[in-house]
Amino acid sequence: MAMAPSVGQARPDSGAAQEGHRWPSSPSSYYALTVIIIATFLSFFDATVFGMLAERIKTDFQLTDEQLGILGGPASIVFYVFVGIPLARLVDLYPRRIILAVSAAVTGGVTMLSGLAQNFIQFIGARMLLGAGGAAHAPGSYSLIVDMFRPKKIPIAFALLQFGFIGGTTLGVYFGGLMIQGVSDWDHSQVMGLHIFNWQWILIGLGVLSFPAALLFLFIREPARRVEPAEKVAVPENVSLGRKIATFMGFDALKGLNANRRVYGPLFLALALSATESQGFGFWRVPFLVRTYGMDEAQIGTILAPMLLVAQLVGLVLGGVMVSWFAKKHKDANVRTAAICFTIVTICTIAAPLMHSGTLSMAMMAIATMFGLAGAPAQNAAVQRVAPQSMRGQVTAFYLFMFTFFGAMGSFVIGTVAQRVVGDESKLWQALFITALVLLPLATISMWRACKPYREEIERIEAAEAAAGMAPEDN
Repeated sequence: MAMAPSVGQARPDSGAAQEGHRWPSSPSSYYALTVIIIATFLSFFDATVFGMLAERIKTDFQLTDEQLGILGGPASIVFYVFVGIPLARLVDLYPRRIILAVSAAVTGGVTMLSGLAQNFIQFIGARMLLGAGGAAHAPGSYSLIVDMFRPKKIPIAFALLQFGFIGGTTLGVYFGGLMIQGVSDWDHSQVMGLHIFNWQWILIGLGVLSFPAALLFLFIREPARRVEPAEKVAVPENVSLGRKIATFMGFDALKGLNANRRVYGPLFLALALSATESQGFGFWRVPFLVRTYGMDEAQIGTILAPMLLVAQLVGLVLGGVMVSWFAKKHKDANVRTAAICFTIVTICTIAAPLMHSGTLSMAMMAIATMFGLAGAPAQNAAVQRVAPQSMRGQVTAFYLFMFTFFGAMGSFVIGTVAQRVVGDESKLWQALFITALVLLPLATISMWRACKPYREEIERIEAAEAAAGMAPEDN
């Protein structure tokens, strides 16, 4: 089950740049990191709880599986497509603490709007704005960390940041189930002419929590940038408006990807296919467990949360161990590790909807999560290693964009299969099985096919580095 690609370790700047950079004090740096971890936790916590609410949303708003699938992902990706990269550029130009504060506040406000939605269209509108509100969080956070910590401490900072993800996705399952159980006996409310379902108060409460986080960002001391703020993008003269927009958004980097498509192609295809299935499965897992095994959200949270916690902690360590082991004999250690992890994820994800009990099914999900998280850093490191220095940032941006875009489409794909292919809501497990059986083997094959061209590219890069007198890197 693919996880969000982790951030590649930033390369140290030139000696002159580091000597001229004024590093923040340790208390300032770790305060900023703590706030970023809190905001990251809230982001994943909110998203996880929303997934726990999926079956309640479907029932009370009388949605089809396809409509629920749209709410689960595509609705939140619409604005991200248009504002994600431009907002990332604003991070390079303006104080990041301000952008992150605004992002957190907007996200909280839009989450509250979800709690006030009266129909499917209003819910769609709120989810669309949510994608826009959160688009600046990752670029702004990563940029701050790189300027807050000396290069040798950056890997530690990013490792600590993972606890925001782990905490949000595990505690969101546990407390999400308890909160749903807690409000299940509440009567529906009438507030200023609005009909509020009991579970909508959870969304309103989650939105309120984002505002303290937004205030905390304002107390961060903006660090000096290790490089100059982004220069104005050179736009070709006498070209169409579309061409100017494409240049500003960085799509010229696609030429570089296409030029080396033999290496990038399989990696990006594997990412797209696995993200579609894994994130889609993640959204539909609660409706699947409710409909197939008759479990409620509190039961699911109590069983699944500890499994996910252990799986993700082990996965964080396992990936590094695997890469180090294979690096002793193979130049394609990163891709090889990802391919092995993809293989195990494929087997477990296909098996999950076929289990005879909800507990066994969740165990399969947890194992898939463990190997998905183990393979994600290796896959990301592979892309970072072969990307030219001049376009590494843009390649990473597209890589993250593909994960976000195709991952968001997963809930819609599964919902469409459930409604239009299976046609029986009680047999949601068949839709999960069909999509996993189609998408994940293709993703795994694509990742294995990437081994040879990646290995050859590493050999070419190492030869060039040796000729230039550069120290070799890990692969």
